[in-house]
Amino acid sequence: MPETDRAPAGAAVADDPKTIDPEGVDWLRVHPDYVKVRIFGVLIGAVVWLIITSIPLVLRSTGVWGGYPEWLAWLLPGLALLWSLIDLFVTNRRVRAIGYAERDDDLLVRQGILFKKVLVVPYGRMQYVDVQMGPVDRAFGLCKVQLHTAASDVTATIPGVTADEGARLREQLSARGEARLAGL
Repeated sequence: MPETDRAPAGAAVADDPKTIDPEGVDWLRVHPDYVKVRIFGVLIGAVVWLIITSIPLVLRSTGVWGGYPEWLAWLLPGLALLWSLIDLFVTNRRVRAIGYAERDDDLLVRQGILFKKVLVVPYGRMQYVDVQMGPVDRAFGLCKVQLHTAASDVTATIPGVTADEGARLREQLSARGEARLAGL
């Protein structure tokens, strides 16, 4: 993994008393191209929501549904557009908040800006590791690594890693999981 994708150990985030990050963790960041993948997803979602929320405006403008208030017909697509612009604005920061760290006994995965989450997955609890590539991910050479545990509601996901890093994580995490499970 390139050195630029690593956050320095004990970065400024760990010095903040309001953070939930463990101290002294050397976080690995997702690939910077993942921002483009997320932006593409936001744009697709924006187009879909604009089409859906514009239906009352189109129906009112064509005279099919005249009783619908004009201000509301314009407000719905306006709100969809505003939400999409806000989503685009925070996408870069949202991607930079994603990180993972491999420790001796467990894997840490963090994400979130406003609602922060740090997930600790002990290697001995892992059942299997998935590596997935969608068409947009594949265009940028990225993939998503999912770790499934015995608890059905606990699935750690590391999006936006390179295909080589995804394959390495799959092999290494699977080997560590088998070794820890064999020790039980």
